[in-house]
Amino acid sequence: MNAKRIAFRVHGTVQGVGYRDFTQKCATSHGLTGWCRNTTCGRVEGEVQGDDETIKKLFQQLDQGPRMAHVVKIEQKLMDTKGDEDHFAVMRTMESRFPSDS
Repeated sequence: MNAKRIAFRVHGTVQGVGYRDFTQKCATSHGLTGWCRNTTCGRVEGEVQGDDETIKKLFQQLDQGPRMAHVVKIEQKLMDTKGDEDHFAVMRTMESRFPSDS
């Protein structure tokens, strides 16, 4: 597998609607690793790792989100892969550390 890692930040109505659990369920069903969390600025961000086609499928699902979500846009940035992950985790809410300041 030619793995890649993508950092992502989701804008819209994505907190309080089950978006993180939805993300974890979808990523896990595709065999992807990484994490996601709410940010204090009202977004969901995370990192996902796996093969290109599977990550594309995940982002198609994330663009729709769970029923009560309304996704406006998803930012993505290529990252270095990590070799020490074996699952996709939901993390605690924090300040955004997304590698962009918009």
